[in-house]
Amino acid sequence: MRHRETIQGSPADAPIAVLHGRSLLSNRGIPLNLDWVKQVHVNTSAIERRAQSHVGRRSVKKQWQAAWLLRAVTCMDLTTLSGDDTDDRVRRLCAKARQPLRQDLERALGGEELDIKVAAVCVYHRFIETALRALEGSGIRVAAVSTGFPAGLSPGEERVAEIRRSVAAGAQEIDTVITRAHVFGGRWQQLYDEIAEFKQACGPAHMKVILGTGDLMTLRNVARASFVAMMAGADFIKTSTGKEAVNATLPVGFVMTRAIREYAQETGMAVGFKPAGGIRSAKQATEWLALMKEELGLPWMKAELFRFGTSSLLTDIERQLEHFVTGRYSADYRHPIP
Repeated sequence: MRHRETIQGSPADAPIAVLHGRSLLSNRGIPLNLDWVKQVHVNTSAIERRAQSHVGRRSVKKQWQAAWLLRAVTCMDLTTLSGDDTDDRVRRLCAKARQPLRQDLERALGGEELDIKVAAVCVYHRFIETALRALEGSGIRVAAVSTGFPAGLSPGEERVAEIRRSVAAGAQEIDTVITRAHVFGGRWQQLYDEIAEFKQACGPAHMKVILGTGDLMTLRNVARASFVAMMAGADFIKTSTGKEAVNATLPVGFVMTRAIREYAQETGMAVGFKPAGGIRSAKQATEWLALMKEELGLPWMKAELFRFGTSSLLTDIERQLEHFVTGRYSADYRHPIP
């Protein structure tokens, strides 16, 4: 095992996960290790074969499927990031976040005792206050996209100021966007410095770092960017903004989760994972949860370390749960998302 300097948390820090019997702290980042980054290699054909076999051999049925789908709901960042967003739409989305399943379904599934609700609501800065008021007392977190979302091409000072404004407005999580050109040019120090500055601006808020994997061209670039983001202090690494032509894919998921695993093994610190964009079906949700279980273990099947970024997945999950309860599929309009 290659030696790497680790910035340890204080003795008061409590473990947030366990991997292979080792307790892990939340990520504090480490100094940039260019040797580690440059030594990263990815066998693309092997990863693609692994992703294909994962889909083909994983099937969860009956009450186990229902349980996994309820878990998926609790790991959602329910999202609205449209140009025509309004305060009313955000309030309706927050109401859905608090009561994601129809009450009759919840009763039939025993969900009233489980208090099923989503993990967070993700909005533009403009709607942070609206979301905070609508979610008050629920325990659901408010996440804000920042740093020139989705392109990440606004001036650096503006991007950092945007983070600070959102944190000051009350956002508990910040989804930041990297400069993809740093990855294309292999400018790892600049990428590290950028993310580290974002982390400092986030203060107490959790920082998710969006890599824009559909734009990064190679899985090797995805792996290298993942390591740099974690070294710079990312609490989560996230696949996509949802606005790229290609968003979350299983091959990218395998690369990023294995990077998280190696980072945890080497540093003793846990980083979360958020696939976002293109995840619309209950089947896809169970495939991603199975990936997390197999690659990282049970702690990464909980909202503290795993999120779905989604605006439409909940509708299909509700339909599948209604089928489990009644034996019939219902129309989408019976499970509306604002």
